[in-house]
Amino acid sequence: MYTKIASTSGWCLLCAAAVVCTLFAGNVTARDHNVTVAIHVSTQGLNLSQPADAQTFYTRLKNAAWVACTRGNRADLVPVDDLPGCYEKALAGAIRSARIPALTEIYLATHTLQEAEKHGIEVPEQLAATR
Repeated sequence: MYTKIASTSGWCLLCAAAVVCTLFAGNVTARDHNVTVAIHVSTQGLNLSQPADAQTFYTRLKNAAWVACTRGNRADLVPVDDLPGCYEKALAGAIRSARIPALTEIYLATHTLQEAEKHGIEVPEQLAATR
C-alpha cells in the first residue's frame, strides 16, 4: 500500500515537471498569437533513484525540449528565433521544476553553476561544493 502511494505521488510530480519542461520551451508566434508547445515526458518504467534511469529520463527531457523548439512549428507556427536559447530554457525549466538532485547533477555535468542559477535551478550545497 505505501509503495503504491509513493509511486503515485512521485509519478504526479514527475509528470508535472516534465510538462513544465515544455512550458518553458518558449513561445512560438503564429500570426501574432503566442502559442505554448507542451510535450508530456513519461517516467514510466524508470526509478529515478537509480543513476542509469535518471540519465534515461534526462535524455527524454532533452529530446522533448528539442522537439518543442524545432518540430513544434506545425500548423502555421513560425519557428523560434533563438533555437539554442529555446532549448536551454526548456531543459532548464524541466530540471528546475523536477527538483531531483540526480537530474541536477547530470545537468551540471554539461552546464555551469552560473547557467543553473540563471535559470533558477536549485543546486544542493553538497553538489555546489564539489563544483
